[in-house]
Amino acid sequence: MDNDVLIFGLTIAEFEKISLTVCFSALIIYMLFIIGNLARESKAGKYGTVWMFLALGLGFIGFVAKALIQKFMGIE
Repeated sequence: MDNDVLIFGLTIAEFEKISLTVCFSALIIYMLFIIGNLARESKAGKYGTVWMFLALGLGFIGFVAKALIQKFMGIE
């Protein structure tokens, strides 16, 4: 048996790529829920809610943009 095979016939690199995509996507969805809940509880209004999503969501927007740019350029 190869040392590169981890589980279910995946290599370590394939497992890392899949787990990063799935886990980070779940984290982004959870963070969006938290930001929406924070905006609702603070009664920020429409304008305040938009700014909260922009300011607090800027970090993962960069991560998603990086992945899209890599895909379009074929760098993967």
